[in-house]
Amino acid sequence: MNNADLLSSGDYADAVATAARAAAAYYGDGTTTLGDDEYDALARAIAAYEQAHPEEVLAESPTGKVAGGAAEGDVPHSVPMLSLDNVFSGEELADWAASLERRLGWAPAGWCVEPKLDGLAVAARYEAGALRRVLTRGNGLAGEDITHTAGDVLGLPARLAEPVDVELRGEVLLTRAQFELANEIRTAHGAVPFANPRNGAAGTLRAKDRPYRIELTFFAYDAVGLGEESTHSALLERLAALGANTAASTAAAPLRCGTVEEVQRRVEEIAGMRAALPFGIDGVVVKADDAADQAQAGSGSRAPRWAVARKLAAEHKVTRLLGVEWAVGRTGVIAPRAVLEPVVIDGVTVSFATLHNPADIERRGLMLGDRVFVYRAGDVIPRVEAPLVEERTGDEQPIVFPTACPRCGEAIDTGEQRWRCVRGRNCQLVASIIYAAGRDQLDIEGLGSTRAVQLVEAGLVRDLADVFTLTREQLLSLERMGATSTDNLLAAIAAARTRPLNRVLCALGVRGTGRSMSRRIAAHFGSMAAIRAADAGTLAAVEGIGPEKARLVVSELAELSALLDRLAELGVGTRVTEPVLPVPAPVPAPVADAAGVAQAPAGGPLAGEAVVVTGSMTGPLAALSRNEVNELIERAGGKASSSVSKRTTLLVAGEKAGSKRAKAEELGVRVLGPEEFAALVADHLLVAV
Repeated sequence: MNNADLLSSGDYADAVATAARAAAAYYGDGTTTLGDDEYDALARAIAAYEQAHPEEVLAESPTGKVAGGAAEGDVPHSVPMLSLDNVFSGEELADWAASLERRLGWAPAGWCVEPKLDGLAVAARYEAGALRRVLTRGNGLAGEDITHTAGDVLGLPARLAEPVDVELRGEVLLTRAQFELANEIRTAHGAVPFANPRNGAAGTLRAKDRPYRIELTFFAYDAVGLGEESTHSALLERLAALGANTAASTAAAPLRCGTVEEVQRRVEEIAGMRAALPFGIDGVVVKADDAADQAQAGSGSRAPRWAVARKLAAEHKVTRLLGVEWAVGRTGVIAPRAVLEPVVIDGVTVSFATLHNPADIERRGLMLGDRVFVYRAGDVIPRVEAPLVEERTGDEQPIVFPTACPRCGEAIDTGEQRWRCVRGRNCQLVASIIYAAGRDQLDIEGLGSTRAVQLVEAGLVRDLADVFTLTREQLLSLERMGATSTDNLLAAIAAARTRPLNRVLCALGVRGTGRSMSRRIAAHFGSMAAIRAADAGTLAAVEGIGPEKARLVVSELAELSALLDRLAELGVGTRVTEPVLPVPAPVPAPVADAAGVAQAPAGGPLAGEAVVVTGSMTGPLAALSRNEVNELIERAGGKASSSVSKRTTLLVAGEKAGSKRAKAEELGVRVLGPEEFAALVADHLLVAV
């Protein structure tokens, strides 16, 4: 079935009206009634119907019009500011390239491939190098004057490096960080959060007389009046030299390709980087690079014939919020989860999304029955961003928050943003025991979910300390527990007594800590007694904790006081570090300073390094869990981290490293393979324990 078959005559009129409303909302104030994929599919169906029924084309149809015919402007452009035609697959891209070659009569000398930034197109006019006016694209012939926002746009210099008369053209957008900050600012002022970064940029650029400022970012991709440049690639270099921000500073930098096959590979590379980029993209732009080829191909009324946008599946989709479920985690935290009308995002069917906490629900102003924007990038858990308030019918209902723990019925502590059952870990004792026995914590093989349920239901385990008091007779009394299984479990429990301090601290599941933070705390204090004696001010001195998290950790440890006393009596958590290879020398244990605080050994091959590990490990690292690799990093003097940032100095990239490698390369971070890294830290590798 082709697209034309999807619409009847009546459907066509409805589709045109729907597309017109969606375009008017977006180009009017940045809101929208449709997601990207929905609008694109609708526009394609309209165009297909019109091609089959040219006598029925409606005047308000978006086909062939800049901005779907919805945008207007009162300041004429010096040269028409066109849109781009779209293709939606590699096959369509190849067909477009072949049609351009036929139009030219020869193969283009080269192609420029660059990210299609997901923002709002603008034109910035400079006189003698000074910024004078900023316009939206509008209807392509005239735009709206938005000069009042220029001071809030990074990358759009007030003065260029040369005193030239030129009009820079580019995209203004909200980066992911700017989007989060913008919504914090808006909700603090009682405004509804932006649905997504693209809509936020459109709404911000048109806003006037707000009591707050929102920062945006400009990326230049073209210019009018700058003079002749032989290629588009050379033009972009010239724009950067003038001081304008361009995509050349990112991992998805524009690249000249010689063949369509190279273009297709670069498109896939940029698509693979998408989740790691600090800004949103909705496609990849492919252009004939040489100015001579562009001039020969010319332009239509809406779009140039020498450029096309290879659209990618939308990261933001619109669906309906059907309900909210409340789950209790292993520490007793009560977490809301959105139940959604299933929607496909990046090839994955999404039926649930995170809502973080009750305060997040209130901040976003969500109601049951709302049409909502849902976001998913790469392997990030889907989340609900904002409701489409303008789509409400009046049938929406408030989200009802629980008044008692949904698992055990006890009271809820609402003192923190994340609500918690007053029974804490005891509400989910089985989950707490399973987590503590995990490989990266106490590594008690044989104590999985089935066995944990048996022990708790039999009354043999009421907290983690009880695990270390289990007897052979008690275990043999359990169903399907034979002599061999019993002896193996007891041996694993005995080995768990000797786990280092950081593993025991992590096994406790203290809120505000995890594997990395547990290692830092253990290295800083050197003993459980010192950790328990620390106040919030002392704990805040550990890098990455901060005052708020420190207060939470102190509170958690006080709550666990009785359990910690029992573990100490049982000799659990007394070892500070894991054993290391004896050759050439073991790593010295932390030495306490005059204040009794343990100091990590100085030096090591990773001294001063901030290290991130990603991908599948091979060679000597293949047998280690990610947590064990991170422990290895810190024993070798480095600092392990889970995300690449400007502070990262080394990335260990295994197979299928993906977006983290792309970001590291963008930032100029040194990259090593697993075998190279293993050789670097060979003296600190673990022996089997």
